Amino acid sequence: MILTGWNSKFEHMNHTNRAIALAWFEAFNAHKLEDLLHLYHDDAEHYSPKLKLRHPETKGLIKGKEALRTWWRDAFDRLPSLRYEVMSLTANDARVFMEYRRHVEGEEGLLVAEVLEIRDKKIIASRVYHG
Repeated sequence: MILTGWNSKFEHMNHTNRAIALAWFEAFNAHKLEDLLHLYHDDAEHYSPKLKLRHPETKGLIKGKEALRTWWRDAFDRLPSLRYEVMSLTANDARVFMEYRRHVEGEEGLLVAEVLEIRDKKIIASRVYHG
């Protein structure tokens, strides 16, 4: 397959969005809930297969910082050893694609991909995919 009309914006890493992703990992791994939430827009959306399993009524999608706060507070309380190991990050002007391994004591590591949609230096949406 030959790509024509390649846009140069895909040839560089957006360092601002990459920094947001690194701050996301730092806050998540330290279980600093308010630092994590600070990275999100007030009306941000989050989709996760784990959310869909634990709370089927959501169909995997929650909206707003309060819903995010409740979801992550529960995860941090239930899984005190929960942490993510960064495998790769790719960032452009609109999003960050992150690959990481989910670690929880007593569980097998889980390979995860997540996309952060970013506008005006705030995460407006995140989508999690398990592999």
